[in-house]
Amino acid sequence: MRITELLTRDTILLSVTGTGKLDAINGLVDTLDKAGKLNDRNAFKEAILTREGQSTTGIGDGIAIPHAKTKAVKEAAIAFGKSVAGVDYESLDGQPAHLFFMIAAPEGANNTHLEALSRLSSILMNDEARKKLMDAASEEDILSIIDSYDEEEEEEDQNIAGSKRFIVAVTACPTGIAHTYMAADSLKAKAAELGVDIKVETNGSSGAKNVLTKDEIANATAVIVAADTKVEMERFSGKHVLQTAVADGIRKPKELIEKALEQDAPIYRGGNGNSGATEGQKEQKAGIYKHLMNGVSNMLPFVVGGGILIAISFMFGYNAFDPNDPSYHPIADALMTIGGGNAFGLIVPILAAFIAMSIADRPGFAAGAVGGMLAASGGAGFLGGIIAGFLAGYLVVGLKKAFAGLPASLEGIKTILLYPLLGIALTGFLMLYVVNKPVGALNTAITEWLSGLGTGNAVLLGAVLGLMMAFDMGGPVNKSAYVFGTGLLASGVYEPMAAIMAAGMVPPLGIALATTIFKSKFTKQEIDAGKTNYIMGFSFITEGAIPFAAADPLRVIPSIMIGSAVSGAISMMAHIGLRAPHGGVFVVPLVEGSWLVYLFAIIIGAVVSALLIGFLKKPIK
Repeated sequence: MRITELLTRDTILLSVTGTGKLDAINGLVDTLDKAGKLNDRNAFKEAILTREGQSTTGIGDGIAIPHAKTKAVKEAAIAFGKSVAGVDYESLDGQPAHLFFMIAAPEGANNTHLEALSRLSSILMNDEARKKLMDAASEEDILSIIDSYDEEEEEEDQNIAGSKRFIVAVTACPTGIAHTYMAADSLKAKAAELGVDIKVETNGSSGAKNVLTKDEIANATAVIVAADTKVEMERFSGKHVLQTAVADGIRKPKELIEKALEQDAPIYRGGNGNSGATEGQKEQKAGIYKHLMNGVSNMLPFVVGGGILIAISFMFGYNAFDPNDPSYHPIADALMTIGGGNAFGLIVPILAAFIAMSIADRPGFAAGAVGGMLAASGGAGFLGGIIAGFLAGYLVVGLKKAFAGLPASLEGIKTILLYPLLGIALTGFLMLYVVNKPVGALNTAITEWLSGLGTGNAVLLGAVLGLMMAFDMGGPVNKSAYVFGTGLLASGVYEPMAAIMAAGMVPPLGIALATTIFKSKFTKQEIDAGKTNYIMGFSFITEGAIPFAAADPLRVIPSIMIGSAVSGAISMMAHIGLRAPHGGVFVVPLVEGSWLVYLFAIIIGAVVSALLIGFLKKPIK
């Protein structure tokens, strides 16, 4: 497939208006939408902004390649835009962007589409091609230039015999569409200039290309892994491996190649699950928050599924699962057994297991799971599970270092026998004799304090939880508040969970009301998107407000934070409890206390947010 089958006259924007990043993105998204390439404009824009949040697609040299692969795309397409004045796109080199290629790939994009998209990335590494595109005066000129440089890629057949200056590399980015191939081309071009033999494997959306062989890896002086996503690393065990970001492969190819030739990189020992991130990224991703969120994200399906099953069982009566209660019902008993006894029973072990796995890779999983079980059964609860996860993870990391000197022939025994045996034993002893009792006492103290909160303190707590839920709408602060609420459910404290759910429903509902009441303040597309926020809000999907917050953060975010704080405060003031950690409006009738007051708390919070948004936003011209 030719690139010009994806880039057509109606997806070309010869003049990008505005000087900001969001201006350029809006213009290109609108161009694709008008050309009929999108199923859902707002969902596609959200996917583009999510990709930008991972790392900027302004790669430098005046180029930006925003891209996303999502079901919001009807058919694969490319939008081109040009700005003579330049746009502040937060590019890697700090310079304005002038040329924009927005890549839209559907979730079911086939390899033919993806290969064409990857070739575009290669063309943009050509200085001559970029200059011609800047000088182009019409849509036909743009298409002609792209077509003239569009050549089918072939698998490399690298001859490594006798080469003393031979290195291998792997490039990969989260979406595998643009940066992967630009980094590969940049490394190959610089290697040719320096007289160095190189083979680059690209891990793109269409699969791995130019896959490195055992002989090539064995004969290479060193390995460069320029990746922002997971790469198969075990094959490089024993080699000098330089790990960096995919952006460095584009911007710093000479520096990387010279370091590789000098073997200025540690020897990869294998077994530690490294994925090829940058030094800075490794430090960031190795931090406490990354490991905790790995546990939380894997725990949430158990919380949501189990919690809703528990809520359904309450429809038969709060004690209908108890065979000794007059309201007993076998279906309620089954739902409680599945949701409460099993799904909820796995929450703490799963949390601990995936925290440990994030730290120590697969060998840490078993020790973390057992540590989490001991925390749950020993009264240490949610807090103990977090401690168990970190304890198990770092213990297994220590075991890896302790056994690093063992012969390679024993590598399999370490994973199958030594790590699980010693990891489980050490974690278990520490949980039983060091962690469980003091953490259990702390849990009891927290539970008693929350249960005895006066009205003033309860209102303050509700307001703070509301602010957290709306601050980043599904981000780390939001998740921290949610985890706090779900952790208290097991301790029999239900009021914070009610406040958290009410506050989490407010941002999308506030947006929906604002787009309905203040239509002059929003574009037609935003008004249409606002309608879907009614459904998202009532379903407790806070993330529905993200596109609106991203488009106008200074007005929208404070407005929804205030509304969520009001909602959380009213819920806590009325001492309303909620035993289900999910369900949105569908579990409102199941709250402990007045469900009408609870519904009022949600509605008044949404109204406050909508009014603030309407008063603060300026009319659309």
